[in-house]
Amino acid sequence: MKRIGLFGGTFNPIHRGHLQVIQEVMEAFNLDQIKLIPAALPPHKESGGVADAQDRLQMIRLAVANYPALTQTATVSDVELKRPGPSYTIDTVRYFMQVLSENSALFFILGLDAFHEIDTWKSYLDLFELVPFIVMARPGVYRHDGDLKWEILEKYLKSKISDAYRFSVSRSCYVHAEKQPIFVFDVTPLEISSTQIRESVKNRRSITPLVPEKVEDFIKTKGLYL
Repeated sequence: MKRIGLFGGTFNPIHRGHLQVIQEVMEAFNLDQIKLIPAALPPHKESGGVADAQDRLQMIRLAVANYPALTQTATVSDVELKRPGPSYTIDTVRYFMQVLSENSALFFILGLDAFHEIDTWKSYLDLFELVPFIVMARPGVYRHDGDLKWEILEKYLKSKISDAYRFSVSRSCYVHAEKQPIFVFDVTPLEISSTQIRESVKNRRSITPLVPEKVEDFIKTKGLYL
């Protein structure tokens, strides 16, 4: 069984924090492959300040190609760029379920902040019928000590999705008799955000420590985020 992670987002732009958590999730969940899926028209973000989808796609390709730990296992998908209209996760998950072999096990990867908004997504309840989740605690979003952040997730899960979800210690995930499991995962704190990078570019500050060199060169050459 081939284990494949789906990791979508705006990637505006992709940065070293993204690459670090991708590597950690792959290792922790024994994934054979991860697909990075930039959104063409993110339905939950203002269009202003979002770089052209093709530019964001190219930056992801440059980042992965120059990150040795991911060159053999991470692939970039333009499926949402080819589809007209807003980029809905439910459509993307259904697409990969159709095109991948039956010998594939899919996992949908997202951050804790995004998970807490999932009840605003199109057909969100259907997602819990289709694919297991890997929910990451991303740095800079929740700074609660200990396990409080996961207690908040559990409260949200039971109030917005289903009160029948229970945490299984043996499986280290939330389980449900009729829905897919939800795994929780703490990632290494890296104080990097795409917003920080865009602001630095706009204010003519160096972004060298924040993004791969090839991505920085691309941003400068294309004049992005100025």
